[in-house]
Amino acid sequence: MSKQNAYTREELLKCSRGELFGPGNAQLPAPNMLMIDRITHISETGGRYGKGEIVAELDINPDLWFFACHFEGDPVMPGCLGLDAMWQLVGFHLGWLGYEGKGRALGSGEVKFFGQVLPTAKKVTYTIHIKRTINRSLTLGIAEGSMAVDGREIYTAEGLRVGLFTSTDSF
Repeated sequence: MSKQNAYTREELLKCSRGELFGPGNAQLPAPNMLMIDRITHISETGGRYGKGEIVAELDINPDLWFFACHFEGDPVMPGCLGLDAMWQLVGFHLGWLGYEGKGRALGSGEVKFFGQVLPTAKKVTYTIHIKRTINRSLTLGIAEGSMAVDGREIYTAEGLRVGLFTSTDSF
């Protein structure tokens, strides 16, 4: 059976409720922290390293919750939300591959911000290149990511690390 290679918002919401990969396995956060509206492409091969790739999108409108509070009179999407979306996608990829456990962001290497998302923007596009997947005592995904707004790259992140844990009691 082949894996699905794209997901709608409703399917991503199913993932946030634990209905996509099964109870106790990788979940996306629920709105408002879900920073993805759709996955337009996901694969086990391809990408910069031949180990998998994800392309996802977020529609921007001036009513998004963060514009009202970050910053008053100078609305901009917080950079940490774009970074979190990249971690969300690496964790989703692990669940999509069939690995079990709850996802947790474990860090990143260098992150660069050289642009911003304003309420006048239309669409954010995330591109994730899987560098390595390890499945031993810990399941770990390592990736590089970028974020573009209306076609212009504005963030990059190296060494994105997400782990899956069968128990988070001692985490």
